[in-house]
Amino acid sequence: MIDLYYWPTPNGWKISIMLEEVGLDYKLKPINIGRGEQFSDEFLSISPNNRMPAIVDHLPAEGSAPLSVFESGAILMYLAEKTGRFLPTEVRERNHVIQWLMWQLGGLGPMAGQNGHFLLYAPEKIPYAIERYAKEVNRLYGVLNTQLGKTGAFVAGSDYSIADMAIFPWVRTHKAQKVLLTEFPHVQRWYDDLFKRPAVKRGLDLGKELRAPALTEEARKALFGQTAESVRDGQHAKH
Repeated sequence: MIDLYYWPTPNGWKISIMLEEVGLDYKLKPINIGRGEQFSDEFLSISPNNRMPAIVDHLPAEGSAPLSVFESGAILMYLAEKTGRFLPTEVRERNHVIQWLMWQLGGLGPMAGQNGHFLLYAPEKIPYAIERYAKEVNRLYGVLNTQLGKTGAFVAGSDYSIADMAIFPWVRTHKAQKVLLTEFPHVQRWYDDLFKRPAVKRGLDLGKELRAPALTEEARKALFGQTAESVRDGQHAKH
């Protein structure tokens, strides 16, 4: 059994999709990031970066004590290795998947996150920031489109992998990012194909009723007001 510490966001969807794809038994442990539950002592013992998702595997392969894993990319790799699925064992193919996983973790995710922040959540509309991140997201979509045009299938080649699972949830936000998929036909084809997968649909549906209809001031402080001092003093912890 795996405990999944989760909230329905792109990073959370990566892991819910993976768990549905591999069919492992898991128990949902909602972490309401708008109420500051990611700053609780219990969660910080699992995810010291106070970010979800995280997992606790109560039956790790070596049969030892429960094993916790934080950071979405690390979790995807752990689950792939545990189940022997969606991450090749051959060196060249494996590294190709890992490169595109890292591309999402270091590029598409952070840049789309900043783009979304300045478009949707920033109290001031700052033209330079909006243009800066919009252009970078557009560039990254172009990179992805070129790659998918080369493979004609999935991101890292002919086989579906954890790289696809990492990238898809961020492309899921394309409308909020003001990205027109019609401008990226290979991304559109890939996106539509993945959306047809039953496990992807189940992963996206997990906890969808938990999402708040609007961002409250409490949530804004928990999500965007963090410093080393405030985290240390527990100012964001749920009361």
